[in-house]
Amino acid sequence: MESLTDIAVFVRVVDSGSFTAAAARLNISKSVVSKYVSRLEDALGARLLNRTTRRLSLTEAGRVFYERSRKGLADIEDARAEVLRLQSEPRGTLRINVPMSFGILHVAPALPEFFKRYPNVTVDMNLDDRKIDVIEEGFDVSVRISDLPDSSLVAKRIAPCRHVIVAAPAYLAQYGTPRTPDDLRNHNIFTYRYQESALNWHFQAPGNKQISVAVSGSLMMNSSLAIRASLLEGMGITRTPTFVVGKDVQNGLLTPLLQDYKILESTIFLVYPQRRHLSPKVRVFVDFMVQRISETPYWEG
Repeated sequence: MESLTDIAVFVRVVDSGSFTAAAARLNISKSVVSKYVSRLEDALGARLLNRTTRRLSLTEAGRVFYERSRKGLADIEDARAEVLRLQSEPRGTLRINVPMSFGILHVAPALPEFFKRYPNVTVDMNLDDRKIDVIEEGFDVSVRISDLPDSSLVAKRIAPCRHVIVAAPAYLAQYGTPRTPDDLRNHNIFTYRYQESALNWHFQAPGNKQISVAVSGSLMMNSSLAIRASLLEGMGITRTPTFVVGKDVQNGLLTPLLQDYKILESTIFLVYPQRRHLSPKVRVFVDFMVQRISETPYWEG
């Protein structure tokens, strides 16, 4: 393929009207300019310029090549300027992938403040509880709730993700309050399909004793928010992240159970493909979410 430098020099020669003028504008010698143009003509197998000692003119092939090349070089310069502009300040479309409940409860409500700070950024947010391939699916950043993030991605810790076992006061009034993990065998347990050990709950009792309990119930869903709605109706017990039910516990709508036992805990990460040449829109979003949530999440206040 013809060298972009050769093409650029050829266009500059035509724009300048002579090899001498082009050499002066490019700050190189006339012989080097001539070398670039000759190399381009050899590569194309066509004469582009008619040269005389007094004037320079385009051949028919040269005119066609010049017009297309000038437009192409202008497009390249526009693209370069746009990239520099994107890298100089937060702007453009930020593609985010977030788990459904976390996105609805904690990312979407934060966006008005984010837009106020960064008015030139638009957000395309995908809500999906699946673990997606950030690079393959073209996302700039993804929220991951896990123990260990993908080692191929840069991971920024936002906050701990603690879980709590909860039920509505009405349910407990009707069916009783479990005092030990083993009591859960006699209760209607709602489970979240994608949660680790969804039907076999693990506990660490006082004294570091490990306990596992097989649970069952009338409802399994792939939405923590849908399970929460059923909980508030007094239908059962569930194990769920505090970011889903923190406010309900604070308001007395749900009651935490078995608090002397340690249960599932993971971490909320922001992950993105690379750290080098990180775009400003990704950097400011990561910083914004870290500052907003922190190691002591507001939903546990």
